[in-house]
Amino acid sequence: MIRLERKFASLKENSKKALVAYLVAGDPDISTTLELMHQFVLSGVDIIELGVPFTDPIAEGPIIQAAHDRALQANTSLDMIFSLVEEFRSKDSETPVILMGYINTFLANSKALESIHERGTDAVLIVDVPGESSLEDIGIQNKNIASISLISPTTDNDRIQKICMSSSGFIYYVTLRGVTGASNLNEDEIQKNILNIRNSTNLPVLAGFGIKTASDARALSQISDGVVIGSVLVEMIQELSEKKDYKKIYNYLNEISAAINP
Repeated sequence: MIRLERKFASLKENSKKALVAYLVAGDPDISTTLELMHQFVLSGVDIIELGVPFTDPIAEGPIIQAAHDRALQANTSLDMIFSLVEEFRSKDSETPVILMGYINTFLANSKALESIHERGTDAVLIVDVPGESSLEDIGIQNKNIASISLISPTTDNDRIQKICMSSSGFIYYVTLRGVTGASNLNEDEIQKNILNIRNSTNLPVLAGFGIKTASDARALSQISDGVVIGSVLVEMIQELSEKKDYKKIYNYLNEISAAINP
């Protein structure tokens, strides 16, 4: 959590916006995920969000669902992901890493989660847990990791206040009504809702879901503290995995980074 706080403090001091990049751990394999993580950082990524593969990822669109399936077929486990982050830390001690997944996986490994900060993980985002709930509420005892929550366009003000009170790290504002990979961003609505969230918290508010182009990223970075890129990266990883030549992804991330921090 300290690593995450340090990152946001540095970005704020330098008047920069955060670029968060999502990929599914183990897609196409763990060694490639490690390579991608390091190259993401070199391409301008500030925070890495690792998807923990799950059999029924209900918040995901077809692109990320398929990646979860591929990672599970490759026998990717949560313990393998803990080890992956630990290996990442042998070369990168500063880039925050978030594990994003679903409650069944985390509850089944609640004991191991008590020490994941010692292995390099900074935060968790548990998609299918109400944002008002703390990690302790669901039986995860670790005050050294941040608990990141989602707020959507349909979240009412009472819940927004409760979610902000129980969250740490940052608030993930879901820019769309729907699943990951959807389109049709409404910038006016997003700006209004993010301003409303800021009335309830001093945490950074990042925008994610549906951000695909540099233009999208630039526009949303102007009304948030940063952007989360997911489905488009996962789709490119799948397209390029046969040859394992991911330069197109790194060029894309460089373009997004330049767009949000001109």
